[in-house]
Amino acid sequence: MADGAHVEEAGPTELTDPLVRTELKRAAVWIGLVLAVLGVIVLAQPLLLIIGGMVFASMLDGGTRLLGRVLPIGRGWRLTIVSLAAVAFIVATVWIAGVQLGNQAAAFTETVRGQANRILAYAGAHGFGIGTVQVEQLSQQLMGGLGRLTSAVSSAIGAFTSFVMILVIGVFIAIEPRLYERGVAWMLPLRSRDGFYRTSSRMGATLRRLMAGRLVGMAVEGVGTWLLLWAGGVPMAGLLGLLTGILAFLPNIGAIISGVLIVLVGFSAGVDAGLWAIAVYVMVQVVDGYVIVPYVARRTVDLAPATVLGAQLLFGALFGILGLALADPIVAMAKAALQQMSDEREGRGVVAEP
Repeated sequence: MADGAHVEEAGPTELTDPLVRTELKRAAVWIGLVLAVLGVIVLAQPLLLIIGGMVFASMLDGGTRLLGRVLPIGRGWRLTIVSLAAVAFIVATVWIAGVQLGNQAAAFTETVRGQANRILAYAGAHGFGIGTVQVEQLSQQLMGGLGRLTSAVSSAIGAFTSFVMILVIGVFIAIEPRLYERGVAWMLPLRSRDGFYRTSSRMGATLRRLMAGRLVGMAVEGVGTWLLLWAGGVPMAGLLGLLTGILAFLPNIGAIISGVLIVLVGFSAGVDAGLWAIAVYVMVQVVDGYVIVPYVARRTVDLAPATVLGAQLLFGALFGILGLALADPIVAMAKAALQQMSDEREGRGVVAEP
């Protein structure tokens, strides 16, 4: 080579150079990560509907497995029985709330509004400076703080459509869960598929147990609240029991909302009824918090209350009421996946109960 000759180096278009390929791989990883984040933001609502369908499918699958212990028939028949029972329960709940309790619901709204306005007026008279604030203004501010509702759930039609989509997705997944599991595994490298199947199995078992415990808690809180309020002469006991049972699906936040409603309606009937309403709320929450929740935590994942509450606030602010409702199952599945990954690294390879 002649003195002073220039040595050519590989340029960015020379893909055979190892350094260029390494840098391209790094860039592709970062670009893929950014696109994945943007995709989650843009497709948040459909993804939440799919996750909601998975949660509903876990309920159907859990009921099907439980029914198989006492009824030795084919899985298809057991799934049909559980699905029809679930649909019948939903229709009955809507009918009871919409028809039989329609008049109570109207009176309930006026009672809560009147009691809340009295509390605000009392606070304003004692120097808190909120005497002119009305419940409607306060509720609008609270809803604004919880986060925006996306277009799919911003109206009654959108909410009904989302609910039906969750049910349909859940039924399809519950009919043949292995089909969808294999479909996701097909997109992974062969060396990662066994680990994916173990992680999926653990997540499924966790979700089934979590939802089973949640349904038990909803039933205990709803029925217990109804019977105890009815025994104490608190008005609208049936409606309050129904709302308490439904709100029990939302840990922490649901209990706070139902407690406020119970106390407000209780005091509308007098001091004695109000004190009894407080006692009922405390009793129901103690049973749920010290009996049901610890048992479910031992059988699933021990989720810290602050972690669940933080996830609810974050998901509620980002994705609205649907994100708020699904925050707990999402956190439980994420923790189950991380625990399985940790076990895989340590060589234990724990396989969840089928």
